[in-house]
Amino acid sequence: MKLLALDTSTEFLSLALWHDGDVRVREMRAGQKHSELILPLLRELLDEVGWQLADLDGIAFGEGPGSFTGLRIGCGVAQGLAYGAGLPVVGVCTLEALAQQADQEKIIACLDARMNEVYHAVYVRENDAWQAVVDPGLYAPLDVPKVEGTGWCGIGSGWDQFGDAMNQVYAGQFEQTIEGAFPLARHMAELAAPRLARGEGRPAHEAAPLYIRNKVAFTTREREAAK
Repeated sequence: MKLLALDTSTEFLSLALWHDGDVRVREMRAGQKHSELILPLLRELLDEVGWQLADLDGIAFGEGPGSFTGLRIGCGVAQGLAYGAGLPVVGVCTLEALAQQADQEKIIACLDARMNEVYHAVYVRENDAWQAVVDPGLYAPLDVPKVEGTGWCGIGSGWDQFGDAMNQVYAGQFEQTIEGAFPLARHMAELAAPRLARGEGRPAHEAAPLYIRNKVAFTTREREAAK
């Protein structure tokens, strides 16, 4: 199976070409330049392996949660490429991709959602697949759902930004936290490949971002109040 995965949900731009477990990647801190950089980097990556889009079996993308603009870019690019090449798409939750990156058994994944909030989800590995114990949600750091037991691993920019608050909620329940981690396309490819193999790919027009936050634009007064 040949698969393209892409993620623009954070300040990182991440691309991966997956071929039966072998992966070629492009990863960089793009800031606000995802839309300018993604197609040239993709072309570079395809040329490196000698593939055309028509050689792929599907396209995976980071569906969210994450940056509103970033999710729109990633979903739009995935849709456009899939339409043009007649390929199915698979949306992969960015928080599940963080769990895949951590490679532990019990994961609390958090992304910095700005506005003093985090995107949060809890996963456990069962039969080589991730099961959501707590579905993705948006919370203030001190209001994240509690978990039972010990041996948890924390990962994601939410931990980097709000680690002190999160550790108050989960005091004594952690074995480790992984710093500096962002959702990466290589892990999305790992998650998407078996789903495509099971026929779970969707038509391009069904690709949609997972926003979670209902309100994505704020007035100047609201932004000042949240600081």
